[in-house]
Amino acid sequence: MRLKSFNVVHSQVWNVHYENDIRYSLQMCQWLLQSIGVWPLVYEGTSRLEHVISVIVMTTCFTLLFFIIVPSGHYIFYVEKNLNMKVKLFGPVGFCLSSTMKYFYLNLKGGVFKRCIEHVKRDWQVVQDPNHRTIMLKYVAISRRLITVCAVFLYTGGMSYHTVMQFLSKDRSKSNYTFKPLTYPGCDWFLDEQSSPTYEIVFLSHCLAAMVMYTVTTATYSLAAIFVTHICGQIEIQITRLQELVEMKKKQDDARDPLAIIVQDHVEVLRFSENVEGALRVICLTEIVESTCVICLLEYYCLMEWENSDAVAISTYLLLLLSFTFNVFIFCYIGEVLSEQCSQIGTIAYEIDWYELPAKEAHDLILLNLISQYPPKLTAGKIITLSLRTFGSVLKTSVVYLNLLRTVTQW
Repeated sequence: MRLKSFNVVHSQVWNVHYENDIRYSLQMCQWLLQSIGVWPLVYEGTSRLEHVISVIVMTTCFTLLFFIIVPSGHYIFYVEKNLNMKVKLFGPVGFCLSSTMKYFYLNLKGGVFKRCIEHVKRDWQVVQDPNHRTIMLKYVAISRRLITVCAVFLYTGGMSYHTVMQFLSKDRSKSNYTFKPLTYPGCDWFLDEQSSPTYEIVFLSHCLAAMVMYTVTTATYSLAAIFVTHICGQIEIQITRLQELVEMKKKQDDARDPLAIIVQDHVEVLRFSENVEGALRVICLTEIVESTCVICLLEYYCLMEWENSDAVAISTYLLLLLSFTFNVFIFCYIGEVLSEQCSQIGTIAYEIDWYELPAKEAHDLILLNLISQYPPKLTAGKIITLSLRTFGSVLKTSVVYLNLLRTVTQW
């Protein structure tokens, strides 16, 4: 992909389709981040007007989120006395709090994500071989599918909870009084939330805040998916080059050293992986803790509604449970794929016809083999390595917390 030293190709554009390729690879992430005002912070070249609009959007989004956190937090800790009702509110309010934390982190670390996106753009600019470009496009398609499925699950389940369930659940349908339902209580200490048009404004604010929460969550998934699949694409390109190394050596001219190019690009991929891990580790930690707690609470809600025979509530909670389970699976899956893909370099270096290379150059392949034994990993706060084993641990931990929660609430 790079045919000269990194400093030289940095100023050259080999891929004539790079603008369309960059737009295609970042398109879904751009939509999500623009809708919450973060895009100008992570992308180079945005206009001053976009920055002004970004400030307005972010101010509105934070206002909507705190409009839920402050009144609901006050209601949970100082007004509501029923333990079951407190637990029922911990899930949605806790998710709102964690979404706010992730949103704040995206704003705080915009420069870090900008450097990662610039690296992705640079890789698209310097790709030259059409087969290598095809590999990169294949992994972009994978990331887009992951983001799409994540968004469908999250928005469908979340908005069903905020709209359908509030009006059609069993508790609401059997009520014989004109109480107007709201997803998050607590505004009545400073607003008459049951009168019109105050009720409509509060209800709409809750729905808009929910959209912000799900957009922030999906945006973090999109960043992780785009960066990790891009790394996997770069590793597959290096694997392809390794498989063609012997033939390239036979056709080598004096100006190029195929093995040196492979090692150089592999080092760049490892550096990029380290930057991505540093940018995502706090988000991943928040996601693991949030998912473990929310999955536990959703399992508890499903059991409670099963006892009440509330089909609408059960369906909504099951959809949310499936959504959060799938989303934490995505994080763990891309972490597993990252480690496995990077470790394949050593295996391929051994499987090629290295014995047909000159002895010194065949000996140089040992370096790639050694490095591949320590593949980059996606971690949650440098505490937990994201893998399929971690996904299983999250599910088992949520069940343990569920048993503890049921014991506490039945005292």
